[in-house]
Amino acid sequence: MSNRYLVFGATGGIGSALCRSLLASGHQVAFSARNAVKLDALASELGGPSWVAEATRWDEVSRVVSQASESLGGLDGVAVCVGSLLLKPAHLTTQDEFEALVQSNLTTSFGVTRAAAKAMLRSGGSIVLVASAAAQLGFANHDAIAAVKAGVMGLTRSAAATYAPRNIRVNCVAPGLVQTPLAQPILQNEAARLASEKMHPLGRLGEPADIARAMAWLMHPDQQWITGQTLGVDGGLSSLLPRQRA
Repeated sequence: MSNRYLVFGATGGIGSALCRSLLASGHQVAFSARNAVKLDALASELGGPSWVAEATRWDEVSRVVSQASESLGGLDGVAVCVGSLLLKPAHLTTQDEFEALVQSNLTTSFGVTRAAAKAMLRSGGSIVLVASAAAQLGFANHDAIAAVKAGVMGLTRSAAATYAPRNIRVNCVAPGLVQTPLAQPILQNEAARLASEKMHPLGRLGEPADIARAMAWLMHPDQQWITGQTLGVDGGLSSLLPRQRA
């Protein structure tokens, strides 16, 4: 069965992987991102309607949700793959840096949840957000991002409770460190990369497709009895102690 999906942050590492995963499964997919050049390239490659929007602006988000719903004949699921990363201790984090982190991670998630829920009030559907393993387990120098992503997890649970009577499911994934352009400042340092790999019990960093498959699974109507959940897709990072490898 073909479902109708909208992905915000479609040009990012995880977002583009999600779009490809959904399309490979035969679904209809609409794309949104703020970079027009990257968005045009993705839409030309994959095919499908697309809209440039700044996801921190709720009016633009609402416009995209409305246009996507009209273009696809409705929406069965919406995903938010918009975000940013900041690794600093609290005392070195400026207010501007923190507020920018809130805008790109939490404001976007809330705005999309708000617009998507309104669009699916009668038909039901699924909303999938992205949190972080850092919000579940304390990591040094993750103070700001952990606080913001914990907000995404709280939003997931509360919105799931609010919209359950409308058959709208709200879930999120909590990745470990994933090999995306966003993580390149960490990954380009070989020592930091090796240390990060050792922290993950499965012994490797995540690939965008790892996260995309989990998001696509949560979005699908087959998972109609799953809501309010945070799914760790992190190589065991948030729940297991890594063992020394021979």
